[in-house]
Amino acid sequence: MSDNGSRRPSNFVIGNIFLGAAALMLFFFVALWEYLGVVALLLWMALAAIGVYFIVKDKDINPGGPPN
Repeated sequence: MSDNGSRRPSNFVIGNIFLGAAALMLFFFVALWEYLGVVALLLWMALAAIGVYFIVKDKDINPGGPPN
């Protein structure tokens, strides 16, 4: 058996962390917009894009379902 404690987090987890940060950012978006302006929007779009990239990157190459 492999030791899961020494493994790096998967790309799926990393992507969900970025998407969580983007979702959390939406709660404070009005204040961020007042301080940063358009940069806040660009930062939110970048966080969401990076999160989606990591989730899609972790896609399994093998087809799903039972083996033949």
